Amino acid sequence: MESTFYLLAIIVGIITGGLTSMIGASGVMIIVPVLTMLYNVETHTAIGTSLFVDVFASITVAYTYFRNGNVELKSGIWIAVASITGAQLGSMFASKINEGPLSLLFGGVLVLSGIMMFIKANSKKPEENEQKPRKVRFEKGWQQIVSSIIIGIGIGIISGMFGAGGGGMILLTLIVVLAYPMHKAIGTSTLIMAMTALSSTIGYARMGNINFKLGCIISLGAIIGGVLGGRYANSVNEKTLQKIVSIFFTILGIAMVILEII
Repeated sequence: MESTFYLLAIIVGIITGGLTSMIGASGVMIIVPVLTMLYNVETHTAIGTSLFVDVFASITVAYTYFRNGNVELKSGIWIAVASITGAQLGSMFASKINEGPLSLLFGGVLVLSGIMMFIKANSKKPEENEQKPRKVRFEKGWQQIVSSIIIGIGIGIISGMFGAGGGGMILLTLIVVLAYPMHKAIGTSTLIMAMTALSSTIGYARMGNINFKLGCIISLGAIIGGVLGGRYANSVNEKTLQKIVSIFFTILGIAMVILEII
């Protein structure tokens, strides 16, 4: 029975690491339901444990993308630092703002973005994006720093309001606002997630809301899944990866809208 307990935790970790490597998303959507329903872990502890796993999964994936030159360190660091501050503001606003309409809006944006990316990925135009990647809109000096800080604060505020939407929000911003190529967007997104997840993990650990035993076992699987998934993701072309991300965004957006309506 105990061996099944550990095996399931490792499998959950592998799936989480693979998901993070392919779409730059947080593992909270997988880990929290599993911990609460199958392991009877209290919700706050499940979220804290998920964030703990996110640190290891995101660092592993970010490293695999970094080795392939798909992490934008210069702007990514500034966005990550600013998003931590923004997340604190977002959590303060969350208690004062009706979250329902915001969730519907965010879900709608995800669906629209997913559809647009899928159409673009299936277009018959020459694959210019693979040969001539679009440049980051803000490329030099203080303009890049200031814009990255503003964007990071915005991401943090929205993430603080939506909770688990942080990973998707970061990736969406890098793709739509900063015009990152898909591989670089995912690599940079996971770097940012690693830093924000670490900050949140410290907060949950102080409150005693992390199951470190389960967290370590799941993290082991997440590292394995992150390495394997990262190798595959970095080897596929831009359009294929774009299709994968677009499908995920569309499904996640539809799910958010349906859950909010229900």
